[in-house]
Amino acid sequence: MAELVFREDPYARDCRARVVAVTEAGIELDRTVFYPTGGGQPGDSGTFARADGSRIRIAGAVKGAGADAVLHVPAPGEQFPAPGEEVEAAIDWERRYRHMRFHTALHLLCAVVPAPVTGGQVAHDKARLDFDIDMDRLVKETIEAELNRLVGEALAVRARWISDAELDAQPELVRTMSVQPPRGQGGVRVLEIEGVDLQPCGGTHVANTREVGPLAVVKIRSEGARNRRVVLGFA
Repeated sequence: MAELVFREDPYARDCRARVVAVTEAGIELDRTVFYPTGGGQPGDSGTFARADGSRIRIAGAVKGAGADAVLHVPAPGEQFPAPGEEVEAAIDWERRYRHMRFHTALHLLCAVVPAPVTGGQVAHDKARLDFDIDMDRLVKETIEAELNRLVGEALAVRARWISDAELDAQPELVRTMSVQPPRGQGGVRVLEIEGVDLQPCGGTHVANTREVGPLAVVKIRSEGARNRRVVLGFA
């Protein structure tokens, strides 16, 4: 099992690590700051610095076969390190930080729009959630104003763990209709925005809502019979 540095410290930009496995699918390390694609959040990109001073460009990170396995995918044409080799793994921090800000913004959006979530995605320049809700309940100006009010309140954001039993006793914490949080792993990671939102989430987030910055509702559109998509951008 790899040590997932990003899970406890989403602000960590780099770490020393040892290569434990190399396959055509990617490179596994004994510890990593790279978040793998999941929960609508893209995997991190960055570099591995080798002892000889050369660097391996990492185009992305995805989940491996094990519960905490992360596969680091080199960019086309890059050399692979050897098992046992030590590297300095460093993420593209500017890209990651935008993902953190947007992901936290989507949790605020969950609080502002009280409806089941049918899908979501974070990108570099926007983020969106799909809701099972009537279109006439989604008012762009109201949503935008509420989001920015919560951003301005500088609310604390923190991740913590609860037991499977605690989650089962509070089914309302699960807002997503199609995806259930993993159980049977000793606990469920939840994200809490003080007094506003609490739900299972394995992603990376900012520590305070003020870091999200001003938000704009870019568009609201219909995605089928029931799904309504709200797209956010930075104002």
